[in-house]
Amino acid sequence: MINKLTLEKNILKKLDSSDKNERMSILSQLTQIENEKIIEKIISLLDDDDIMIRGEVFSTLVLNKNDISTKLIHNLNSKSKNIKAFCSLILANRNDKNGISSISKLTDDPSGMVRSCAFGSLGHLKASNVRQKIHQGIFDPNIEVKKSAAHALTLINEKFSNEEKIELEKQDDYDFKKILNC
Repeated sequence: MINKLTLEKNILKKLDSSDKNERMSILSQLTQIENEKIIEKIISLLDDDDIMIRGEVFSTLVLNKNDISTKLIHNLNSKSKNIKAFCSLILANRNDKNGISSISKLTDDPSGMVRSCAFGSLGHLKASNVRQKIHQGIFDPNIEVKKSAAHALTLINEKFSNEEKIELEKQDDYDFKKILNC
């Protein structure tokens, strides 16, 4: 019989494999894993070069019914923009409101992708307690961030101020016209 330590080493070895198919196969089997080292390794693969691996990791973590919130929230402080952005989206897809305050901090991240994902996550989580932070996103220099913030505001049933409407109308973008006409 294989002991837990041997099993852990075998799984970690497969997750480190250069064989994409082997990594994809093992990831699909880990949707209910509780082992912290393995979860941490899975999260690290959100920064993998291969989009298919990142997608499989995303699914594996969203489908995990165990309490992995602490690990996901901890990784919102990662140096990797991919890990930060995807962890915020995973928390949102898991409807994990424990991450709201940490996700809110990502709205000031240097990466536009991270900020956009953070606003999207806050909207999905209906985080009306950080509505002021979401309103600030309307004035972000990045158009995708503006879109995420505007959509988040609609999800939490917030009205746009006159200044925000002017800012969005200046963009002359179909998505903003659609949002403002809701």
